[in-house]
Amino acid sequence: MPHWIALIRGINVGGHNKMPMAELRTTLESAGCCSVRTYIQSGNVVFTSPNQSKRKLVKHLGDTIEEYFGFRPAILLLSKDDFRTAVASNPFLDAIAAAKTLHFFFLDSAPRSPDIDALTKIATSTERFKLVDTVFYLHSPDGIGRSKLAAGVERKLGVPTTARNFRTIQALSEMLDAE
Repeated sequence: MPHWIALIRGINVGGHNKMPMAELRTTLESAGCCSVRTYIQSGNVVFTSPNQSKRKLVKHLGDTIEEYFGFRPAILLLSKDDFRTAVASNPFLDAIAAAKTLHFFFLDSAPRSPDIDALTKIATSTERFKLVDTVFYLHSPDGIGRSKLAAGVERKLGVPTTARNFRTIQALSEMLDAE
């Protein structure tokens, strides 16, 4: 059965769109997902599913979550191979030691006309970034909390994104390895 990583966007933030992970696991299992595991409260899910169509699976998961929780979050779904490729393509290997400073922005689709010049202009002197296919890598050693670059990524790329720091990427990798 194919392995999948679901990155659910905009849940459990500021008391909005509450989704306890235990309930999410049970809900996804009732929707036919197997070996459902979550990491922290921000919507990181590793599971298997007999469904091999990414588009159909995203719709099915969205329908199931909406029915149970009463709202429909954006879900970015990656196959195990897509996730492994994203990890292997990380251009900032020197930054993995400081896992909180390295972020992977997963894109819903490849941007048609990303404004890389605008991103370069708003980057600080310490920030580095690179767009590789459907992943935008950002090394922000001063943190992303106040980073204009991090705040502008989605708008300048023109496609929906969801970001995870390298600590989360490591945890999801370990969860996949445990299978």
